[in-house]
Amino acid sequence: MISERGPGRRRRRLRGAVLTGLSRIGLRGPVLAVRRVWRRSLLTRVVTATVLLGLAVVLVLGQFLYGRVANGLVESRRVFDSRDAQNLAKAASTQLENADPADAGSAEQAIRAVISSMVGPDRSVLIRPVLIRPGPGRQSQGSPGSEALSEGGIGEADIPEPLRQAVDTGPDYRQQTQLAEVSSSPDGSLHKAILVGQRVNVRVVGPQELYIAYYLDREQQLLDVVRRTFIGGGFALVFLVAAVAYVVTSWVVTPVRQAASTAEELASGRLDRRMRVRGEDDFARLARAFNEMAAGLERQIHRLEELSRVQRRFVSDVSHELRTPLTTIRMAGEVMYESRGSFDPAAARSAELLQDQLDRFESLLADLLEISRFDAGAAVLEADPADVRDVVARVVEGLRPLAERRGSDVRLAAPAAPCIAEIDARRVERVIRNLVGNAIEHGEGRRIDVRVVCSDEAVAVGVRDHGVGLSPAELPQVFNRFWRGDPARARTTGGTGLGLAIAVEDAHLHGGRLQAWGRPGRGAHFVLTLPRHSQIVLSSSPLPLDPFAVTGDGETALEAAGDEAAEVIGACLDPAPSGQTPAAGHPSVLIGGAESAGRTA
Repeated sequence: MISERGPGRRRRRLRGAVLTGLSRIGLRGPVLAVRRVWRRSLLTRVVTATVLLGLAVVLVLGQFLYGRVANGLVESRRVFDSRDAQNLAKAASTQLENADPADAGSAEQAIRAVISSMVGPDRSVLIRPVLIRPGPGRQSQGSPGSEALSEGGIGEADIPEPLRQAVDTGPDYRQQTQLAEVSSSPDGSLHKAILVGQRVNVRVVGPQELYIAYYLDREQQLLDVVRRTFIGGGFALVFLVAAVAYVVTSWVVTPVRQAASTAEELASGRLDRRMRVRGEDDFARLARAFNEMAAGLERQIHRLEELSRVQRRFVSDVSHELRTPLTTIRMAGEVMYESRGSFDPAAARSAELLQDQLDRFESLLADLLEISRFDAGAAVLEADPADVRDVVARVVEGLRPLAERRGSDVRLAAPAAPCIAEIDARRVERVIRNLVGNAIEHGEGRRIDVRVVCSDEAVAVGVRDHGVGLSPAELPQVFNRFWRGDPARARTTGGTGLGLAIAVEDAHLHGGRLQAWGRPGRGAHFVLTLPRHSQIVLSSSPLPLDPFAVTGDGETALEAAGDEAAEVIGACLDPAPSGQTPAAGHPSVLIGGAESAGRTA
């Protein structure tokens, strides 16, 4: 059990820490509002999930398509530029060979003339001497002191080292290409370009490295248009998908909401409410089936109400009609009971049994009349301020002889301060008498604890026995009319089976409640909670229902076994040991059993 509580406690602490942090920055209210909308609205969850998933799909698919388009454009441009560079290199070689310069100066002029003829609006040219790195079987060629010649903005620093090595070490006149960023473009900004390099031969000065830079400005502009189109189209697509999801989900959610609203109205008692039927689709069939179900429930409820009215009237009429013959029979029975001394033993015993059964019969008629008044809504509460401790004390003292005959020790623990509440003392006394009487009957001669607890809003009375107890299956039935835990048990103390049903109605009439707890072999605990004023609406009871649970910080629970642990019902009301005074801050009055009657502790 500890391992099960651990994760839940950690989650609660984490949630509390998060809410505390949000409160400090002023976001707790909006976050809780968003969470509440998210949990309650299916439409919000569907549309939000659709938008998020749509954004994810658009981002992934757009990135993939944009990459494919960009790669396709660059590759097609690379192929075209390679062919164009081949043609330009051939033309440059022909021009340089035909120039036949006499010296290095005239060769440089010839090279500049060739470069000028090769430069175009989207390309620049650079020619530099070939400097072959020394190696086995190879020698340096060219003029080490000569400089590179360029036109169109490209500089020697723009040529990547890998491309230089590929042109330098590769086969003669083999073309090499590379995508690079050129910083010395005509307008001085950074541009992407395809660099094509190869060797060309110039008389007098020897072989040269020819580099042609093809700028990708048009392709970059086209890719920018494609990217903006993808972004705008993606958001438009997500918006349209969200709108479609909203419309489609509304078609589904609206009938469900209508069904939920109609069901709530039916549950509140408006049995004439029906769903609107439109069309012949699945929702229309659902609405018709729902309306048929509601109509059937309405008819059944009306039949049950009519039957209940007939039963209530029958019980009331029978109860009233039986009072007249009962009065006559009681008069005759009392005459026989008073004269039983002159009868033979069998007749005298019959007179005693007749008197006992007449008492039970009269009690049954009184209970039936009380139940009929509750059913008819004719029960009236005559509430006046009264001390609940006095009411409970009268009941305990009145039932003490019965408890002594059964061997039970009834102990009453109550606070020293008055517990004043607006109650109908007669009805509350009847409830307590029923609870204590049941505890004596089912307590198997063990101790019975009666406790009174007060708070600012409520007064609670708990009756705890340590007898046979109640099983989980019996707890939901304990307040049913004419129900008994063991129908075969001898009714030594009388009882009609209506006591707890009347007690519940008396509690509800006060705006309070009556709760039951029990375990087989551990006894039972009944708690009556009443508001101190009629304007108070009960939210909790000052007395725990479970006698084995002791609240501390709100997260701990005490699981104990044995009679000693079972004595602890209210920690603040534990009576001091016999012969001692109550501890400070825990004043209480203890009325014990026969051997401790009238003793305070």
